[in-house]
Amino acid sequence: MSRAARERMGRRAEMVAAWYLRIKGWRILARRVKNARGEVDIVARRGRMVAFVEVKYRQRSDRLDQAIDQFRLRRVAAAAEAMGHTHLRQGDDMRIDVLLLAPGRFPRHITNAFQP
Repeated sequence: MSRAARERMGRRAEMVAAWYLRIKGWRILARRVKNARGEVDIVARRGRMVAFVEVKYRQRSDRLDQAIDQFRLRRVAAAAEAMGHTHLRQGDDMRIDVLLLAPGRFPRHITNAFQP
């Protein structure tokens, strides 16, 4: 698959993930936020919780378990820490979540996926 096709698929997966989160009661604060430490696909809020969400899409559902690892989660956590002041209010909690998507499968939402 070409880089452009993977980019389109990734953007589509992020759109589906954002809708999934909205249906679950989350408000989307930002998408595709980049800084010197990395990138966060979606920043979402529900009440006093702010989630920095990594979205992973795979063509086959049996490859979802290998889609995320500690290295990638550390990069997302570093990026979230660098941008937290932008999205967090006093008294808020934050966490790193992962949304795994594959064709024909319901999204799998892993909450609090990164434990330092």
